[in-house]
Amino acid sequence: MIPERFPETTRLVLVRHGATEDASKGVCYGSLDVGLSPLGRAQAARLALPLGREGLAAVYSSPRVRAVQTARALGAVVETRDALREIDFGSFEGRSYDEIAADHPVEYAEWMERPTRVRFPGGESYRDLRERATAELAELRGRHAGRAFCAVTHGGVCRALLAEALAMPDDAIFRLAQDYGAISVIDWFADDAPLVRLVNAAT
Repeated sequence: MIPERFPETTRLVLVRHGATEDASKGVCYGSLDVGLSPLGRAQAARLALPLGREGLAAVYSSPRVRAVQTARALGAVVETRDALREIDFGSFEGRSYDEIAADHPVEYAEWMERPTRVRFPGGESYRDLRERATAELAELRGRHAGRAFCAVTHGGVCRALLAEALAMPDDAIFRLAQDYGAISVIDWFADDAPLVRLVNAAT
C-alpha cells in the first residue's frame, strides 16, 4: 500500500490518530486530551504491519493522548513533540458547537465561513499551527536525512504539512481529506523538492 521509497530520499510517513471516544462527539477539542475509542484502537493496531515494513528511523507523536495511543500501537519507541499538537481552540475547548454558536455568534460565523483565518479567543490561528508544524518538520527532516520517519498527529497538522508540500493556499486545505487512522506519505529528494506519494490511505 505504501509506495516504495527511492534510494537516498527522506520520507515522512504522516498518520492521523485513530477515532476518538464517543464523549468527544459534538465537542470542540484540540488541546484537550481525548482517548481512542474501540474503533480508534483497532485502527491504530492495523497501522503496525504496513508501517513496520518501512524501516522507520523514528516515530514521533503529538503529546495529546489520542495521538500517543495511536503511535504506541506501532510497537516502536515514541518521542512526543509539542509542535505536532492540534490547534488550540482557546476558550472554545470542551464546549459543544451549539454552545459556541449561541454564546459567540460573530466568532462562530467567522469560523464556519473562513476557518483558516480566524484566531480562536485565547487560542491559536491556523497560521500559527502551519508555521510551528512546518518548522518542526524541517528540524526532523534534517535529523533523518535519507531515512524514513513517522509523525502521528492530527487532522489540522496533517493538512498543514501536506498543503506546504503541495504549495496550497490556506483556504484550500479542506480539499484534503484526512480520516482517522489514515496514512499520507511525503518524500524529499536531494534537491529538497517534496513529492507527495500518498494521501489519506486507509489500512
